[in-house]
Amino acid sequence: MSSSGTPTDLRFVGVSLDCAEPTELAHFYLQLLGGRVLWSRPNSVGVQLPGLLLVPQQVADYRPPVWPGASIVHLDFTAGEELEAPVKRALELGARLAEPQPDERWAVLLDPAGHPFCITPLAPPPELLAT
Repeated sequence: MSSSGTPTDLRFVGVSLDCAEPTELAHFYLQLLGGRVLWSRPNSVGVQLPGLLLVPQQVADYRPPVWPGASIVHLDFTAGEELEAPVKRALELGARLAEPQPDERWAVLLDPAGHPFCITPLAPPPELLAT
């Protein structure tokens, strides 16, 4: 918000994920979520998802975040009413379960680069997400 209380001209358009291998991480999320590649360079890949741009980007000497305990951003995905099948699919694509699991209402996983993400059947009503 500007000082006058009105929105500025800034828009949220995407999330960049630091990693060692952007192509590998982009492939993981494309297989998990669908979408399409907007660009692919040695140091970054743009993945268009419904409503979001995801950009795996190469960082020298990348070290994965620590779960739990580090102050990090993580991605949240809703799975409808059933949790087991989407979690199994993510594991088959190269994710791994994070430990500890904090709550049975969602599963915390780590993507191939070590970023935490959650899958849950919980989601806000669509009208709350509309722009």
